[in-house]
Amino acid sequence: MKIEELAVPDAYRIIPEKWPDIRGYFYEAARTENIGEAIGHRFEIAQVNFSVSHRNTLRGVHGVTIPPGQAKFVSCLRGAALDIVVDLRIDSPAFGRYSVNILDASSGVAVYIAAGLGHGFLALADDTCVGYLCSTTYVPEAAYEIDPLDPELDLPWGLTEPPITVNRSAAATSLASAIESGVLSTYQECKEYYENF
Repeated sequence: MKIEELAVPDAYRIIPEKWPDIRGYFYEAARTENIGEAIGHRFEIAQVNFSVSHRNTLRGVHGVTIPPGQAKFVSCLRGAALDIVVDLRIDSPAFGRYSVNILDASSGVAVYIAAGLGHGFLALADDTCVGYLCSTTYVPEAAYEIDPLDPELDLPWGLTEPPITVNRSAAATSLASAIESGVLSTYQECKEYYENF
């Protein structure tokens, strides 16, 4: 597999090598040893999640406070998604920078997202299934959500109609409110978090 850092530091695109034959093809989606070498510390999986979405469903921008923090390996198992990673680490040299990737079942491309970064996606097809390999288990009080349509973030969703969201997403906080509330981790906190690995 090929692993390359994105425009958002500590986020990576994982591009699998495919082995085709008359049956179709095979590829390794994730090898934690290879991911660990690329990111500079081990990546352990504590929880596996899946979401299934209708076309034009907008999920995110989600994050987890440190502690406990949560890194994710995100891939699309069916359908397609416009995936965006955002640097939400206070004082990061790349604060507010984002990276856009198309994840789809046919390419097998995945994204690794370090703790402290935000993540969201727009389903581009009905029945889009996205899988998440998570480094920690879900802790409800540690999870937060930033409004994916916040003009301050100005994320390029390319919407042509209002997206499908749930009430919780509609009530997501603005970036400014998240900064003011202290919910976002600092760049230094994230660095120290990974020094313990």
